[in-house]
Amino acid sequence: MSDSDQPKPVRGDPTWVAPALTREEQTRNVGKTPVFFGPPLAILTDGQKNTMEISGKLNRTAERYLEILREHGVPLSEPERRCIAHICNIGFMSPLEIRELPFEVGMTAFECAGLDKPALQAKLEAASFADLVVVVESLGF
Repeated sequence: MSDSDQPKPVRGDPTWVAPALTREEQTRNVGKTPVFFGPPLAILTDGQKNTMEISGKLNRTAERYLEILREHGVPLSEPERRCIAHICNIGFMSPLEIRELPFEVGMTAFECAGLDKPALQAKLEAASFADLVVVVESLGF
């Protein structure tokens, strides 16, 4: 049996991978998806009981967040990206940890060719919180 004869995984299967979508397809209705409402989502939707209102709020927030990702950030060299990735390698970065990135750059023992830590620290200190969030997101943290 060849690979093409194998049944393909479907949504919900842990091995399912979403297909690459065109920009137009990305706006299509993808159906209901169970979502865990941790504290940030619970706070965001506090007092709302109607699922359509909650869904609208989540989608508006996501749309605005995507725009922030598109419009913000800090241009970084590869050594700067490696330094920040080293700092972020703890995994989840809380808002406080993101705000402390400039301080952490100054404190880290990480070194690599082409890295100017004082310049990187100054660059991050001049950045807005939105810029720092985009840096962390762009590195996958």
